[in-house]
Amino acid sequence: MPGLNPSRFALVLVEPQQPGNVGAACRAMANFGIQQLRLVNPCDRFHPEAVKFAVSAKPLLGQAEVFADLPSALADLHYSVAFTRRSGRFRGQLDELPQLPQRLAALPADCCIGLVFGREDSGLSNAEVMACTSAATISTPGEKGSLNLAQAVVVALYEVTRSPDAVCPSSERPLPTQQQIEPLLQQVGQLIERIGYINPSRPEVIPAMLRGLLARALPDVEEVNLLRGLVEQLSQSVQDWPGKRRG
Repeated sequence: MPGLNPSRFALVLVEPQQPGNVGAACRAMANFGIQQLRLVNPCDRFHPEAVKFAVSAKPLLGQAEVFADLPSALADLHYSVAFTRRSGRFRGQLDELPQLPQRLAALPADCCIGLVFGREDSGLSNAEVMACTSAATISTPGEKGSLNLAQAVVVALYEVTRSPDAVCPSSERPLPTQQQIEPLLQQVGQLIERIGYINPSRPEVIPAMLRGLLARALPDVEEVNLLRGLVEQLSQSVQDWPGKRRG
């Protein structure tokens, strides 16, 4: 049975610190047929160690796109998965890696997917995990929980590319890119602050929950525009009424 089409994937490495890991990730990409590499504030991708570990996948180093931050790297993608070891309230529900292929296979066939990995020493921050559509973890039974960056990439690519391709056809009502989702989240954030429906000591809680809700709902472009219009109308209607402050 054919796996998910590799052309649908972009590998995103956030601030990789070891050139050898970047090179080894390129080699893994070549093994599984993935051509898009996106780097956020990376180390020198042309360092001899990167070239050495890339082996025959060296062209991917030159083709890589470099971004200043993670939202920029995800802007034109429809779906993204943050790989993280750590769980927490703001990291949402973590899929076990074997569960991930089924989730991805349910997306429309023209949906572009980012696989996001963090720094070797600290992984992804809460804000970076929240910037992604969903999150997944690679569980290991040994005493050492986290994998080396390049090893984690190999394991993840093996799992997602061997699963069945999308059961949903390309949609006539396409999913929005993450760049199209962000203005809605900003509008909602401004509205809930305006009406006082926010905890000043933990202002990130409600936006994080709303982001998770949208990730599960997967609204199409028309539905996102509808929500944006609704939120805009509500914002105008409440004017400067502060609402009841949450404790």
